[in-house]
Amino acid sequence: MDAQDDKLDQLQAGIQRRFGSTVTVHVANKQITVELAASDLLRCCGELRDNVDWQFNQLIDLCGVDYLTYGRDEWATDTATYEGFSRGVMLQPTFENSPKVNGRFAVVYHLLSTVLNHRVRLKVFAPGDPPLMPSVIGIWQSANWYEREAFDLYGILFNGHPDLRRILTDYGFIGHPFRKDFPLIGQVEMRYDATAQRVIYEPVSIAPRTLVPKVIRKVGSSENA
Repeated sequence: MDAQDDKLDQLQAGIQRRFGSTVTVHVANKQITVELAASDLLRCCGELRDNVDWQFNQLIDLCGVDYLTYGRDEWATDTATYEGFSRGVMLQPTFENSPKVNGRFAVVYHLLSTVLNHRVRLKVFAPGDPPLMPSVIGIWQSANWYEREAFDLYGILFNGHPDLRRILTDYGFIGHPFRKDFPLIGQVEMRYDATAQRVIYEPVSIAPRTLVPKVIRKVGSSENA
């Protein structure tokens, strides 16, 4: 075990010991992930920032995740041909045995200690419909724009945010474009109307079409013989 692995093990054990059964801590690809409930978020974040053994003084990223189709395989590719867009690829009518998750939307926080040079990831499922999370702006000011981005793209609300409004899409945008059920062609299109001398919104005029994934096989494999 090298020094980095030993450091990760100590950090993992310390977090698990301090928060007990309220969190689940695991390590993958030398990255610690802490899963916890939204009701415990502010308490745990404050502790992670202020505890002298951790000193996570910087929030370097916050993003939303949509688990709507998590673990589901829409396409059967076993009988696909070796070239082009195979019409042998068939859309599956139902999804079975897909992994279970604690909800549809989650918020992921990436924390950094610039003092002790270690990192941790928090994953919290947002309860409610619409999904609602407590804002961590009072702990890390950098959460301001990150939370606005998660609201804009996923529709996740952050209780206590001082100015929760869209940040990437325009003011007339409808819906949240990073949601898995958001249409790929959008819902409305915008253009400048010379007669009205203003920007107007109209129903999208692009005709939807189904795309079939391309299946790539290794050249020279026994299947190509």
